[in-house]
Amino acid sequence: MNRGRKFAGLVLSAMLFGTVAGGTMVGVNALSDQYRSGVLAQASNDAGATVFGENASKNDSQGSSAQQLNASSANKTAETSGSVSEIAKNAMPEVVSITNTIRYQQYGYTIFGQSGEQEAAASGSGVIIGKNDTELLIVTNNHVVEDSTALSVQFVDGKSYDAEIKGTDSDVDLAVIAIPLSSLSKETLNSISFAKYGDSDSVNVGDQVVAIGNALGYGQSVTTGIISAKNRDISTEGGTESGLLQTDAAINPGNSGGALLNMNGELIGINVAKYSDTTVEGMGYSIPSKKVKEIVEGLSQKTTRSKVSQDEKGYIGIQGKTVDSSIAEAYNMPKGIYIYKLLTGEGTDNSALQEKDIITKFDGQSVDSLEELSGLLSRYKAGEKVEVTVQRLSGKGEYQEKTVTVTLGKNSQNPVKG
Repeated sequence: MNRGRKFAGLVLSAMLFGTVAGGTMVGVNALSDQYRSGVLAQASNDAGATVFGENASKNDSQGSSAQQLNASSANKTAETSGSVSEIAKNAMPEVVSITNTIRYQQYGYTIFGQSGEQEAAASGSGVIIGKNDTELLIVTNNHVVEDSTALSVQFVDGKSYDAEIKGTDSDVDLAVIAIPLSSLSKETLNSISFAKYGDSDSVNVGDQVVAIGNALGYGQSVTTGIISAKNRDISTEGGTESGLLQTDAAINPGNSGGALLNMNGELIGINVAKYSDTTVEGMGYSIPSKKVKEIVEGLSQKTTRSKVSQDEKGYIGIQGKTVDSSIAEAYNMPKGIYIYKLLTGEGTDNSALQEKDIITKFDGQSVDSLEELSGLLSRYKAGEKVEVTVQRLSGKGEYQEKTVTVTLGKNSQNPVKG
């Protein structure tokens, strides 16, 4: 996970668990030295058009899997009564639990001997927001799925399926993951439904809301509260999260990526964090649905990518340094990845890049750090042409945004160097 992007005084609401890796039980405390300020990390489909929300059951699709899902979603569009219990009953089929298996380097020694690369599982939540001809699409937080070696999604019927990342936006902390419709059983297809977007702009302070998510990794749970404030800007080590909804509904570890619903059962936000302080309670934050919808529609058009083998992995050919928010502020430069040296590699064409460029996007996806860029490259093969967005100094000493095309090559070592 990107260690540099953490909420100052906030807990990103995913949950890390211990797991058996290489014969060693790795507990949560073994990871604590990787997190600063006491913060526990929470953890283009060309086949056809992507359909979202209530429209997902209309005008398509081919194949029995899609037809079963259409019928299931249509059966769950009944009006809610406005009670919390009815909203929960109708919304549970829209919310999923996500388990992200990550690898990390543990340094020093344990009682089992010298330590090395270990595995741990982080849990979070997600919301089913649509489908295309071949895939079911789920929105969650970027920090729930980043650095994944494997993703598993559990639906309301208790069945779990493997998922892949379709697109991410680390700036907004959103991601879309996908599951092939053909892999879903008839029982699962009949049990799930799509979330319907509500209007987050029309929400008023004091309005009652319902939060649903995989709290503490125990499975879906429901809490309720009110909208405490709108348009909250939260300072983080990675920058500023702007325009968030604030709620006193309990947002616990594991709730990241879960749903914040109005009393019509409509999705008005994706839960992202809560304030963590012994003197403060009831301060949770959610990304408004208006922003979610805009970002998700773009991410859903990305090509779903699996991790490629080390031999096939693309190489961009740079040595760089992460420009985090503190460096950016101190030196009046954009956040991203500062290129201090261009390297060569077999088949690499990075001639459109320049030393002193700051990379801010890779294939249209925001990148804040070398770790994030390396994670994205693990899903791209050598020989692919990728658009890279950079901030480049002009002759007047001002940064200007430019998008260039890079051909990824091969390298026997890391695809990107710090």
